[in-house]
Amino acid sequence: MPIVAFDHVNIRTNRLAEMTGWYERILGLKAGPRPDFGFPGAWLYLGDVALVHLVETPVQLDAGAATAQLEHFAFTASGMAGFLALLEREGIPVRLVRVAAPAGDVVQVNIHDPDGNHIHVDFPGAEADALGL
Repeated sequence: MPIVAFDHVNIRTNRLAEMTGWYERILGLKAGPRPDFGFPGAWLYLGDVALVHLVETPVQLDAGAATAQLEHFAFTASGMAGFLALLEREGIPVRLVRVAAPAGDVVQVNIHDPDGNHIHVDFPGAEADALGL
C-alpha cells in the first residue's frame, strides 16, 4: 500500500478561536464543516481539503515544549512578497532558509502559530531572488 497523498495535520490547542482565526488570516485557510465528534474543534480547508484539524483541549499547552513529537509541517505557496508583508504587518517573526538541490531551489519562510507550532511556507527561489533575498 503506497502513500498517495497527505491528508491532514491534527493540532491540540486551548485557544481554539485564536488559532482558527490565525490560520484563516495568516495562511488563508477557511474554517468549514466538521463532523460532530462530541468535543470542540475546527477543520481548516484549502479548497475542498481539510488540511488542518484543530482540537480544543482544556489543558494549558506549553508552546514549543521539547516533548513535542511533531517538529513542523509545511505548505507550498506563491506570492512571497505579499506573504512577507502580511507577516510583517501582523508582527510575526520570520526565519528564511534557502534549500538548494536536490530539493530544488526553495526558500522556506519559517513561522510559528500562536501555540508555538513550527510551520514553513515554501516559495520558489526565483521569487526570493526577485525580492533581493
